[in-house]
Amino acid sequence: MGIYWTNHHLFQLVEKVNGPVLWANLNLLFWLSLLPMTTDWMDASDLSRVPVLIYGVDLLLAALSYWLLSRTLVRSQPSESLLNQALGDDRKGFWSPILYGIGIAAAAGADYLPTHLGVGVAIAMYMLTGLLWVIPDRRVERVVASA
Repeated sequence: MGIYWTNHHLFQLVEKVNGPVLWANLNLLFWLSLLPMTTDWMDASDLSRVPVLIYGVDLLLAALSYWLLSRTLVRSQPSESLLNQALGDDRKGFWSPILYGIGIAAAAGADYLPTHLGVGVAIAMYMLTGLLWVIPDRRVERVVASA
């Protein structure tokens, strides 16, 4: 949750907000609101396969929602806006769904992976993705500093 909060600072570059931006932001907040429940379920089950898989799906949907929010923000701003200057190449946004997808596939891999190995790979992919985002997006910081 903290990672999303710190990266949500891209709103400091937003010049205008419209209905689609509000809905995209609400969509992100919905998936984030499920994280405490999916985290608790995963913990209560001692990292059973299904709760770890559902947790990964929640993480994936939150990541896709964040991407959707950033694209919606870009479309809603003037082309010369500071936000559009800041959000160009998005490597972390590209890799996050892929890593989450690998984790989900590993957690779901009942036929080809032992449960403990699949769950371990899933947790590792979820953690790796989180580590990518621990440092807030520097593209926004650079534009704010130069503005």
